[in-house]
Amino acid sequence: MAVYTEVSVPQAQALIDQLGLGKVLSLQGIQGGIENTNYFVTTDSGEYVLTLFERLTAEQLPFYLQLTRHLAQRGIPAPAPYADASGHLLFTLQDKPAVVVDKLPGKSELEPGVAHCSQVGELLARMHLAAQDFTLHQPNLRGLHWWNATAPQVLPHLGTAQRAMLEDELAHQNALAASTAYGALPRSAVHADLFRDNVMFEHARLSGVFDFYFAGVDTWMFDLGVVLNDWCIDRQSGALEPLRASALLAAYQQKRPMLPVERRLLPDLLRAAALRFWISRLWDFYLPREAAMLVPHDPTHFERILQDRRRAPHAVSALLDAAH
Repeated sequence: MAVYTEVSVPQAQALIDQLGLGKVLSLQGIQGGIENTNYFVTTDSGEYVLTLFERLTAEQLPFYLQLTRHLAQRGIPAPAPYADASGHLLFTLQDKPAVVVDKLPGKSELEPGVAHCSQVGELLARMHLAAQDFTLHQPNLRGLHWWNATAPQVLPHLGTAQRAMLEDELAHQNALAASTAYGALPRSAVHADLFRDNVMFEHARLSGVFDFYFAGVDTWMFDLGVVLNDWCIDRQSGALEPLRASALLAAYQQKRPMLPVERRLLPDLLRAAALRFWISRLWDFYLPREAAMLVPHDPTHFERILQDRRRAPHAVSALLDAAH
């Protein structure tokens, strides 16, 4: 989240009026993240989040909006978008597609413990099961195709060792994606960006999950890899932290046991998840867009994680065995 497009109170009020959500009392830009413009909107009827989409088009957005509605209807604490009297979920503000959702209770836990990770593991399994009958389809727009297209743009900015690792890992992931085993992995619409700042806790209990705007159809193990690489790591080394990772894996498998092929390929999907965010952070760092509150994330964070996953590919397998 960031502020690329400035919105005034009268402009926000016009949309809030259309949704029947009261009088705007305050409008505050949200800092953090890098994709969309976000504001907290407080009205005399409640607290909401207004999002203006900077890259996604009005044609792409129904997938995301219907997915959050689908998950919310199945008990996932996701913020379903508000509809107007005609049932429309998507609107236009400052010539950008826009949506309004509830502000979730609680706050993000940026230093999670074992109990937080266990709850996230259970939530992730529930989300995967709930998405199985979601009928809309859109590929993960930041998946392998995007990695292949974006890597050439960032390679000129890298040193020799970094270039070699990126090119080697990309070759590995292309070969993996072409394999029969990879084709057998269960998949559905997944969050694909379930970082610590996209989950809320209230009184130590998980109270919400949001920011589905990187969601797309991908393997459940890629989605799990994204989560493990953020929630369960030692930030200094990038290595998996055994207690938190074991708790998350155990909770996931208690709700949704993994198939043998998933257990076998999870180390590769952890590498894929690290590669995805290393490339995107390199892209944002070296080829930035202007935004009023944008601070690009440090790409070396995911470089370290990828190095660790390549150096110790079977560390997660040992944790899986312990959690099984």
